[in-house]
Amino acid sequence: MEAIVKHYTYEDYEQWEENSELIGGIRYVMEPGPTMGHQGIAASLTSEFHFQLKGSRTCKVYLPVDYRIADDTILQPDMLVVRGKAGVGVQYLDSPPLLVVEILSPSTALRDRNIKFPLYQSQGVLYYLIISPRTEEVEIYRWEDGKYVLQAKGRDIHYTFELADSKAEIDFSQIW
Repeated sequence: MEAIVKHYTYEDYEQWEENSELIGGIRYVMEPGPTMGHQGIAASLTSEFHFQLKGSRTCKVYLPVDYRIADDTILQPDMLVVRGKAGVGVQYLDSPPLLVVEILSPSTALRDRNIKFPLYQSQGVLYYLIISPRTEEVEIYRWEDGKYVLQAKGRDIHYTFELADSKAEIDFSQIW
C-alpha cells in the first residue's frame, strides 16, 4: 500500500494555527517555543545589527517573518536583514534578504544545514549565518560565484558585513 503525502501550498500555510515552515510542499511544524538561550542570542544579535544599521537608508533588520521562495516554500529565518522596508500590511518577503540567521536547535539543525542552506544559496542570499547555542559558535557564509563560501567559524569573531550601502561590524563575542 502506497502512502499518500499531501503537497501543501501557501494557501494551506495561511490556514495553519501552529508556527510552521513549508519546504517543497512539506509542512514542518516548529518547536513549541525557543529556549531562553536561543532567544537571548537572537535578541543580542538583532540589537547588534540594528545598532550598526540604524543609519542605513536601505537595510532593515527583522525578527522571524515569512520568506516566500515559491508557492510551496515559505521559511521563517530567526533573523534577517532586508533591502528596503516592508510596508504596512505586507504579509511576507518575496525577494531574497541580504542576510539570514538560523539559530540551531536539536530539532532544526539538520533542516537548517541540509535543506535551508541550499535553498538560501539558490536564492542568492548574500550572507547565511548558522549559530550553535550549544557550542557558542557562529559560521559565516558569503555567497560568491553562485555558492556559499565559509568566511569565518568560531566564538569570538569580529566580522564586517557589507550590505548594500551599509556596513555592519559585529563582535560575536558579545552575543553569548
